[in-house]
Amino acid sequence: MKTPKEAGYYFPAEFAPHEATWLSWPHKEASWPGKIDAIYPNYSRFVKYLAESEKVRINIADPAMQAAATTHLLKAGVDLSQVQFFVHPTNDAWCRDHGPAFLVNPSAAVKKVIVDWGYNAWGNKYPPYDLDDVIPTLIGKHFGIPVYYPGIVMEGGSVEFNGKGTLLTSTACLLNENRNPHLNQQQIESYLYQYYGVEQVLWVAEGIVGDDTDGHIDDTVRFVNEDTVITVVEENVHDENHALLQANLKQLQQMRLLNGKQLNIVELPMPDAVVYEDQRLPASYANFYISNKYVIVPVFNCAKDEKALQIIAGCFPERQVVGIDSTDIIWGLGSFHCLSQQEPLV
Repeated sequence: MKTPKEAGYYFPAEFAPHEATWLSWPHKEASWPGKIDAIYPNYSRFVKYLAESEKVRINIADPAMQAAATTHLLKAGVDLSQVQFFVHPTNDAWCRDHGPAFLVNPSAAVKKVIVDWGYNAWGNKYPPYDLDDVIPTLIGKHFGIPVYYPGIVMEGGSVEFNGKGTLLTSTACLLNENRNPHLNQQQIESYLYQYYGVEQVLWVAEGIVGDDTDGHIDDTVRFVNEDTVITVVEENVHDENHALLQANLKQLQQMRLLNGKQLNIVELPMPDAVVYEDQRLPASYANFYISNKYVIVPVFNCAKDEKALQIIAGCFPERQVVGIDSTDIIWGLGSFHCLSQQEPLV
């Protein structure tokens, strides 16, 4: 069987048009200990913005969870005609990492396929994860979409795409021995080429402090168009993120795209440290989600929120930028990008 790349499929950029956004309704109390009820109003606001310009497809465990979700969504004023529920039970809510990777080939008879990577809850940190691991296959079966199985562990939050052949990732995550210890960097790149349909893999070193994913790229560097990235920087030299993010910045400055161009780099400040129960949380403005109409940005009741929103707005002249308070959601160690996975329109 041909790999997706050999069959002409590729993973589109997030800023390309979507048919839908996939979510897995949050229900695992252990992910937001003592706070899960507090996340629903702002999570539902996220759904409200999504539903204005695309379908929202939500994995749920059963009709009772659907009823509870519907109550929250109605309270937030969500257009329910845009929301579809699927009885696909999950262990947790992080659909970026356990959801389907949709690849497209507009000239093929079958224009869309799914890649079902292995999923082990970020290096077996939060078992069980058996339900999450099969979500892409369940979605493929429901829609009659072909599913590919690379047979290695990979998470959607660890990879970032410009839609023109380039993938960005971090050595901190993909080379961590808790993912694919039997593979070296070159072998992992080969899987990225064949199963995401890319031509080039660019690596930064680090993630941010407090990130339990071992350095997902969606907290640090994001493509906003095919040759421009936003990257977070820590302005306080005494903060433990300062040196890590300066190292990433230097690496980005040395990179070249397939056409030989340097990256256009836009620097985005980090919010002030968000600490809860003596734990530094991975709060980052880079964990935004690009929908068809909006760029939905996590904000943290911080003096830098407005500056961050203005910088992001400058990168997306075609979209409205909205901030949603993520101070409760980030207690789960992720935000809007981690919670969502786009399904491209083709």
